Amino acid sequence: MNILLTGATGFLGRAVLDRLITDFETNPSIAVRSKKTSLPASTFCVGDLTRNTDWSEALECKGLVIHCAARAHVMKDEMEDSLAEYRRVNVEGTLNLARQATEAGVRRFIFISSIKVNGEQTDFGKPFTADENPTPEDAYGQSKLEAEQALQQLASETDMEVVIIRAPLVYGSGVKGNFASMIKLVEKGIPLPLGAIHNQRSLVALDNLVDLVITCIDHPAAANQIFLASDGHDISTTELLRGIAEALGKPSRLIPLPAGLLMFGARILGKNAEARRLLGSLQVDISKAQDLLGWQPPITVKEGLRRCFPEKV
Repeated sequence: MNILLTGATGFLGRAVLDRLITDFETNPSIAVRSKKTSLPASTFCVGDLTRNTDWSEALECKGLVIHCAARAHVMKDEMEDSLAEYRRVNVEGTLNLARQATEAGVRRFIFISSIKVNGEQTDFGKPFTADENPTPEDAYGQSKLEAEQALQQLASETDMEVVIIRAPLVYGSGVKGNFASMIKLVEKGIPLPLGAIHNQRSLVALDNLVDLVITCIDHPAAANQIFLASDGHDISTTELLRGIAEALGKPSRLIPLPAGLLMFGARILGKNAEARRLLGSLQVDISKAQDLLGWQPPITVKEGLRRCFPEKV
């Protein structure tokens, strides 16, 4: 199958590209902003992802698009109108690509979305499911939801199948953002007041997410479905920090302060959002992918954390 992959220079896209080359023993085509990086594939320079991007050459003779490119979630977005900027890339840019894909005869379009479409937090033991009503709370999640809705509408009007995969926090070698910051704190041996947190959070190892993407390439039951991704095993913030320390071969220096006390301190400091991510629960139900696709996450959380540090393997 001739495949076009977008976002191939990103954290997820690079891993998907490597897996495609391994599994299909061919170089898929990739679309990039500019040819600054040497990549083992047929590369098309398409510029920015907007409503005016010309995809015609990149889409020629393609049967599948895996769309990883996006304006990623920005923790401290200082744009005057962040929703408009997210929409410009994640909604208008995605729909432009999808419309041109239908015209080019693409059979299936895999869209990498985000669990932020569902929301920011779950009650303990009540995970998000793939088909419940979404309640995004920020501009990024709203833009991903609007992109999903536009793609579903397009699929209903054309012969192109759309597969949507919503992922929670993705971790692996080269991870950035909050997870990377957490790793640095553990690596430095800084004592953290997070030794008694009993929340439950779903994460997804990079290799597990890639495996689900690959499964959705040609599985007939994936057509026009939404799937949630995770490792299939939820852990607390305390367990996560201990797991990172174990993978690093470092002691976990965790002070057991009550979560309520930490939340109170966070409110005083104006750090409610940060505290919710550390202390609250966000669980994901992957049973739909398991039942429809027969998919199981191939690696455990422990192995996923170990693969964050390939130099230690």
